[in-house]
Amino acid sequence: MANDNAANRARYDFKKAMEEIRNYRGRGTELISVYVPFGRLISDAMAYLRDEAGQAQNIKSKSTMKNVTGAIDSIMARLKTFDKVPPNGIVIFCGEVPRAGDQTKMVQYTINPPEPIGAFLYRCDSSFFTEPLESMLIDKKYYGLLVMDRKEATIGLLSGPRIQVLKHFESMVPSKHHQGGQSSVRFERLIEIAAHEFYKKIADNCTTCFLDSLQDLEGIIIGGHSPTKDFFYNEQYLHHELQKKVIKPLIDTGYTDESGLKELVDRAQGSIADQSLAWEKEMMQRLFREIRKTTGGLSAYGEAQVRACADMGAIDTFLISSQLRKYRCKCECGCGNVFEATTDNDEDPVKCPSCEGNAKIVESMDLIDSFFELSDTYNSNMELISGDSEEGEMLLKAFGGIAALLRYSVE
Repeated sequence: MANDNAANRARYDFKKAMEEIRNYRGRGTELISVYVPFGRLISDAMAYLRDEAGQAQNIKSKSTMKNVTGAIDSIMARLKTFDKVPPNGIVIFCGEVPRAGDQTKMVQYTINPPEPIGAFLYRCDSSFFTEPLESMLIDKKYYGLLVMDRKEATIGLLSGPRIQVLKHFESMVPSKHHQGGQSSVRFERLIEIAAHEFYKKIADNCTTCFLDSLQDLEGIIIGGHSPTKDFFYNEQYLHHELQKKVIKPLIDTGYTDESGLKELVDRAQGSIADQSLAWEKEMMQRLFREIRKTTGGLSAYGEAQVRACADMGAIDTFLISSQLRKYRCKCECGCGNVFEATTDNDEDPVKCPSCEGNAKIVESMDLIDSFFELSDTYNSNMELISGDSEEGEMLLKAFGGIAALLRYSVE
């Protein structure tokens, strides 16, 4: 559970950072992006940046020159904190971006990419260069693929946008015969035996390709000609663990070779999307069932109630809208009151609940990250609910994007 929460949090933090980074615009070409791949020495990257800092002295605009050299110095200071480049490389974005009026602020993001980056890159532009990271935002859940008819079968794997062919083989099943009388019955029986053996071969190859990676498989999509694929599924030729993973309905395809896999993926997009939302829908329906109980059941909603239940260790699963963009802040007021508050902006003063004066924010954290920390503290599950379903939209609008399923009833 903790490992799942850690992976989900890393994925959320990466997506959130990318949302912010791609929206920044500089007043000139003074936003710097540096990609350092694994295997590159930190000292080599530092030498390259020192050379770029020297080149920046030739920039005619004094303000632009100052901002570019300041960003390079900041990036070099960050790189000095690394003994070596991490396995997936490191990406640093840094530069001055406009604030209200004529003011600017320096922003810096240090990204540990979820996948390896390929080459060293330095870019100074009016926006940060995020293109090498954009493909890493694509959900790369694995789906097993199978297209088949009585002539051939192809087994593949879908990971993000990539389709990989794992196996392709042809059958020895005769398509027609011209025998009459008793021979006709005998040949029909032989054809069915050959088809049965071919289906067993398909199932055995699916077991070889998919069973070892069953935990990572979101589902198996079967396509091909009717009624062959339907017979194969209904007669349960697949290993029983794989049979549970089959996504329905089965898909009709015109081809059963490599092009059939591409056709299968194109036609199954709706099913894949539904599959990814199914778990979210199930969790939200559980919440609604608990809320409808006269006692409120094993449910909590709204930030104050959910945090109170968390402090009692009562939360089994946090249900948090992934669309929340708020901050959890620690505040200090001149009256001596120290308190926590949730705000839309972590730079504006917060009203003190004791004296109604303006308190100063001394620490802030992304609101969703604060719930990840709560889930780790109390050994709870954390589910981020998208707004792509009716249930997810209701969570955000009706419950403020914050709800939970409880371990036990709380008065």
